[in-house]
Amino acid sequence: MRNKLKIIPLGGIDEIGKNLTVVEYGKHIVIIDCGLAFPSEEMLGIDLVIPDMSYLVENKDKIKALVVTHGHEDHIGAIPYLLEQVDVPIYGTRLTVELIRSKLEEHRIKDAKLNIVKPRDVVNIGCFSVEFIKVSHSIQGSVGLGIKTPVGTIVHSGDFKVDYTPVDGEVVDLARFAALGEQGVLALMADSTNVEHRGYTMSEKSVGGNLDELFKNAKGRVIVSTFASNIHRVQQIINLAESYGRKVCFTGRSMIRVSSVASSINELNAKDGTIIDINQIKKYSDDMLTIITTGSQGEPMSGLVRMATHGHAHVAIKKGDTVIISASPIPGNEKFVYRVINQLFKRGAEVIYNAIEEIHTSGHACQEELKLLHTLVKPKYFIPVHGEYRHLKMHGQLAQSLGMPEKNIVIPELGRSYVLLKNKIVESEKVSAGAIMVDGLGIGDVGNVVLRDRKHLSQDGLVIVVLTISMEDGSVLAGPDLISRGFVYVKEAEELMEELKELIQKIIDETPHNEMMDWAPLKSKIRSTLRRYLYEKTRRNPMILPVFMEI
Repeated sequence: MRNKLKIIPLGGIDEIGKNLTVVEYGKHIVIIDCGLAFPSEEMLGIDLVIPDMSYLVENKDKIKALVVTHGHEDHIGAIPYLLEQVDVPIYGTRLTVELIRSKLEEHRIKDAKLNIVKPRDVVNIGCFSVEFIKVSHSIQGSVGLGIKTPVGTIVHSGDFKVDYTPVDGEVVDLARFAALGEQGVLALMADSTNVEHRGYTMSEKSVGGNLDELFKNAKGRVIVSTFASNIHRVQQIINLAESYGRKVCFTGRSMIRVSSVASSINELNAKDGTIIDINQIKKYSDDMLTIITTGSQGEPMSGLVRMATHGHAHVAIKKGDTVIISASPIPGNEKFVYRVINQLFKRGAEVIYNAIEEIHTSGHACQEELKLLHTLVKPKYFIPVHGEYRHLKMHGQLAQSLGMPEKNIVIPELGRSYVLLKNKIVESEKVSAGAIMVDGLGIGDVGNVVLRDRKHLSQDGLVIVVLTISMEDGSVLAGPDLISRGFVYVKEAEELMEELKELIQKIIDETPHNEMMDWAPLKSKIRSTLRRYLYEKTRRNPMILPVFMEI
């Protein structure tokens, strides 16, 4: 076959975040999601991590559309960086599109082709027919996808769970998944995030019941920290505040932005007078206030952390406050979360978090819900997505336990092409894939070498050697001078600094003037000599940077 159906994961494989998948047939490409990830601890100074989009840029003439499953950052966060290189129409549900629009405005990107769809809508995109299927998740407007291709139908679950009692009453459209399964599904790609957990994910409404008890017993201010994108949770908090005669205000940049977007399209509702500006809180007694804030992950500049450290312009945590952290720590964030919890306790607040009360539930399917999806869709092939390697592997094993042959299950590799034929799935070529780091306005200009230097500087500091050399004869006109940053405090290490100067002076005295004009060997000798000496003296290995000036 000249035209082959390919699935190419460019993100969201062997990792949590930066989800991006390519479905390609001949000269037609449809992209599923385009998200970011947040930097790990060792990525010093990095703001965001986005997928390597080289393959998309190289094949931009083939791209027919980007379809988005929902509005979380790990699915929409990299869209501005894609649109700066590729002009592509975007399809998503209303809240998803409005969140994308808000993000594009921040990046000053205009004239994007944003198209709003509803569940069960079918859109023809090149040679593909894409159906949007309602699913439950921790944000409204979440959908799975049924993609009909010339070779067969691909089903993509998106991020999902099976919630029979969702806050908005719109249950997952199991009937459509079942109907596609009856018609025949070539391949299923499904969310693997929660595959380690047995049973079912707790309903969002159950969280509301537990929050009700906390509101009932609160005497002072109720301060709730949750994910800004969890509009259902925010809606339940507003409903509870209203039922107990409390006003509600929002704080934290993302909370204000997302709640504003959701309110503008009636996805978030409150009675007249319930929502107040944070500048107005002094007009009300503590027992009349509910504050909804960011900071559930202990982010240093978030609303909750600033309140806990008395760095917030309007709110400082005090005795009598009830602080509810309605989220679970994302893996890797535990120490940041517990640090802020400790600080909240020190300020005298009563702190409620998921370890002691069930005030959060996941938006991802557990094992029994995954089994239900597999049983309804009945795919010929299965490709687990959205998870680290152990999640993907366990999800493959779950599919096997339901009777799928092992040879029909592919544990995908980032950037690897998988060709789907009617009677087999074939591993094909590898394309450019990986992580691009965003630091300020720089995109991709910080790589492993720069990160290594940053780590070196953060651990051992920097020593700068300054010499002024004559252009005429190579004699030293001034110096050597030493500057220490992050290594030792110079005023308390004068003896060490003098020893270093003597070492450098000895190197200069032993170097003929004509050789002083060739800086590279001299700099190398200074670096190696000081490195050895400092390690012997201090057991530290600072970065040594000789700087020569010529006059």
